Amino acid sequence: MRRALVLVALAGTAHANPRPLPFTYTSDTLPAGGVELEQYVDMTPLYAISPATSMEEMYFASAFQTEIEIGLRDRLELGLYLTYVPDFGEAYANQTQIAGAGTGLKQRLRYMLADPDVWPVDVGVYGELVENEREIELEAKLLLQRRFDRIRVAANLSVEYELYFSKQRELVLDPSLGATYELAPALHLGLEGWLRSEYPTNPKPAARGFGLGPQVYLGPTFLANFGKLWWSFGLYTRVTETSHDLMPGEPYGRIWLRSLIGYDL
Repeated sequence: MRRALVLVALAGTAHANPRPLPFTYTSDTLPAGGVELEQYVDMTPLYAISPATSMEEMYFASAFQTEIEIGLRDRLELGLYLTYVPDFGEAYANQTQIAGAGTGLKQRLRYMLADPDVWPVDVGVYGELVENEREIELEAKLLLQRRFDRIRVAANLSVEYELYFSKQRELVLDPSLGATYELAPALHLGLEGWLRSEYPTNPKPAARGFGLGPQVYLGPTFLANFGKLWWSFGLYTRVTETSHDLMPGEPYGRIWLRSLIGYDL
């Protein structure tokens, strides 16, 4: 009887596809017919000018993202996103959006080229289309993953091409790399780093400022997996230009938090 109950519990959680690293996608996909709801929250402390005092004040820039993942067939997955970036309105001047975020929609496909552990390194590809209030964006990722017993190493090689409605054009590089260790099936601890660097092509700036990067973040992560429900969290420190005094309007705070909750529907 106990064995039967265990098998039923496992069957109820088999479709979940937790994200052990908040920024780095693994090559794993939902099985055909699987559906998962995910909620992202990003936060970083930035500076702006208060119209009331004309002084610099720190505020927590944030971005929210809701995703529905759908397993179209084995190794092929569709993701549909709704993104929202709060605007502080007249509360601050020179405020900026959190780097790389905007209010709008996203659609993406993720495909795993072979079943897990068939190749020496699991390989997946990822393509995304973004439409928000300021741009259309095309993104491509190469997803790499290797397991060593309880250790998992994953890397994303990512490039974006951004077409702003203002006619500005940008190429963006934002690779990431991380490793996790499975302390228990329900708890994974990890370390993750990610980079973002923008390269405007039209118009091309005369000099590269702090806001264009490259900026690199590094920090600890954890995944708590409760079966149908899971939570992934990372707290990152900017390790580039650490002596730089952040100015109003610059988008890279000294720390960056990402929380990601998923639920298997």
